Amino acid sequence: MRTDAKHSAPALPPLPLSSKARRTREQPISFLISTALHNPGLINLAAGLVDPLTLPVEECAQITRELFADRARGRAALQYDTTAGLRDLRRELLAHMARLEGVDAGTLGFTAEQIVLTTGSQQALYLVGDALVDPGDIVIAANPSYFVYTGTLSSLGANVMAVPMDEDGMDVEAVATLLAGLEREGKLDRVKLIYCTSYFDNPTGLTLSLDRRKRLLEIVRGYSKRHRILIQEDAAYRELRYDGPALPSIKAMDPENRYTIISNTFSKPFAPGLKLGYTAMPDDLLHAVLQQKGNHDFGSANLTQHIALQALRDGSYTRHVDVLVASYRAKRDAILKALDRYMPKNPGLTWTHPHGGLYVWVTLPERIDASRQSTMFESCIANGVMYVPGEYCFQPDESGKIPRNHLRLSFGQVDPKQIEPGIERLAQVVAQQMSEQSATSTLAL
Repeated sequence: MRTDAKHSAPALPPLPLSSKARRTREQPISFLISTALHNPGLINLAAGLVDPLTLPVEECAQITRELFADRARGRAALQYDTTAGLRDLRRELLAHMARLEGVDAGTLGFTAEQIVLTTGSQQALYLVGDALVDPGDIVIAANPSYFVYTGTLSSLGANVMAVPMDEDGMDVEAVATLLAGLEREGKLDRVKLIYCTSYFDNPTGLTLSLDRRKRLLEIVRGYSKRHRILIQEDAAYRELRYDGPALPSIKAMDPENRYTIISNTFSKPFAPGLKLGYTAMPDDLLHAVLQQKGNHDFGSANLTQHIALQALRDGSYTRHVDVLVASYRAKRDAILKALDRYMPKNPGLTWTHPHGGLYVWVTLPERIDASRQSTMFESCIANGVMYVPGEYCFQPDESGKIPRNHLRLSFGQVDPKQIEPGIERLAQVVAQQMSEQSATSTLAL
């Protein structure tokens, strides 16, 4: 009797993945994208993407026409450039960063030579972590924090230790307390980075206050005893400011360029398709980062660098930022108005009022579970609306617990006409969950 070959063949031995690959977990964004694709009628308040209707199509079309009309420039744009990136663009970005700070470029404490261009600011975050963090090293972040980067840090083997945040951003005194405790335990040498989204934080939309910026730098200087601890300042949303003060960066408070890194991007204020970020950092870190980047790609896409350079030079970048700010401000106002109108009135139900960025952070009463596996999340999908479960954005506390009563809303990609019905659908589910929990509590009595 013949035996089917597919049943008789010996099983393949397991593939010996690296320890880093085994530490790397699926990013939540993959699940959220898949859910959206399988439910095309959803009002997607989860996606942290930019508004497709405001992308600078005409501006980029004009720039590329001009670029390729000049054969010499066209050839240069289609050729390799250096690992650090196009020198003229780095010089232009130095001037741009000085304008954001409201100072002369010569007072920034760094030059164009300390700026590296990367494939999005996410690559810069990864490369900095790769250059600094060994398995078991400590990175301090806020709770909640940007879950994509904390996932990257976990992949690198970092021990991500979290401190609380409030309406003024990361609790920097909690950072000082944590560092003091680590020093007593003989673990201060393992602390490599403090990660901080200083403007309109992802996921909360909150901003680190001026006093806390100054204090955080003071704390880092004080605890940089046998080695320097660096602040990784993520400023991806800086230029999307709708109201409130224009605060200086932490980087601007470090005139000797020793303790701070600042990462910026073209994705949020211009066009994510350029996949272009830029980061200023200390000289000794820059060398290590460029060595790592050389192993990745020995330079980000040169064509997009030439497009970005021209956009900065001809003013189309600045004009587009103004368009985005007006558009997103209207969306921000619409989502806050809808939350006020439709959400149940309960002292345990609150949300942030961001002065910029793309996110609103909602806190539900503690008894309400908004996690990915919850009936609330499933009910929202069934009701035609999706959010990011806040659990993704937290590090566990000392007992291993993660809050499950938070959610992140994004108004970046969603059609303005869908904001009110989306919040109305969400509020209906929240009200239902609160009513069921109240009934259960009453029965328990």
